[in-house]
Amino acid sequence: MNIKEALHNFNELVMFKHTVFSLPFIMIAMVVSAQGWFGFSLLFLGLVAATSARSFAMAFNRFVDRDVDKDNPRTANRPSVDGRVSPKQQLLFIIVSASIFIVVSYFINDLAFTLSLPFLIILGAYSLFKRFSYLAHLFLGLALGLAPIAGAIAVLGEVPLWTFLLSIGVMFWVAGFDLLYALQDMEYDKRVGLHSIPARFGLEGTLKISRSFHFITVCFWFAFAVIAPVGNMTIIAVALASATLFWEQYVVSRGLENINQAFFTANGYLGIVFLIFVILDFVWM
Repeated sequence: MNIKEALHNFNELVMFKHTVFSLPFIMIAMVVSAQGWFGFSLLFLGLVAATSARSFAMAFNRFVDRDVDKDNPRTANRPSVDGRVSPKQQLLFIIVSASIFIVVSYFINDLAFTLSLPFLIILGAYSLFKRFSYLAHLFLGLALGLAPIAGAIAVLGEVPLWTFLLSIGVMFWVAGFDLLYALQDMEYDKRVGLHSIPARFGLEGTLKISRSFHFITVCFWFAFAVIAPVGNMTIIAVALASATLFWEQYVVSRGLENINQAFFTANGYLGIVFLIFVILDFVWM
């Protein structure tokens, strides 16, 4: 195997492009905390920390899920299952990613370093949670909801109230779209005994819960826009995010074949647009 193939396999293993879900919210928290530009040094450290933390989480998830992924037609061709990335290579990647995150956290500030290991434990725990509780979707949301908290810690060395509002919104946003994505595995989860909301509540129940989660998301993000030291552009950002979530729910309700379109398109752009409008708040101040 050459270097190009290896890089491709590891990229497929951890899906680097999915960093687009959490990274914008780290940056939003950093911009608001700094009331504008926070410097190239923190930008570099933040990007490395975010990428290494997410790489750890995804690689750990793939590693512990090998036994269930190999029999699921949707996941049977993942590099962690089909032999392209061996278990030893996965373990090494997990250790290296975790080590990079901890080291980078040390260079950010004391609080970031202190919380680096607890954060990694939360990020990894999701992979085990679905073995015994259908609330795993919320735990995944909690893991990604750490993103704004991490951003505020990087800049301020503390966590202001508005950060929790933004983070709780992220938690229910992620849980809401993860429920839609998990509908693809509903029958498989039932068959093998994995815990998920789709497996327990069925299609209609899952759609209702997902809508409820996204309604909660909008409420917390509007509260963030009101309480945080931001301007009107952030309120517009929340309004656009609300419209995006409405579209996502509508598209999936029309047919499950639209899940991937809603999952990648709607949620991929949501965070980026949110970040752009928050930045505009400080550009025009």
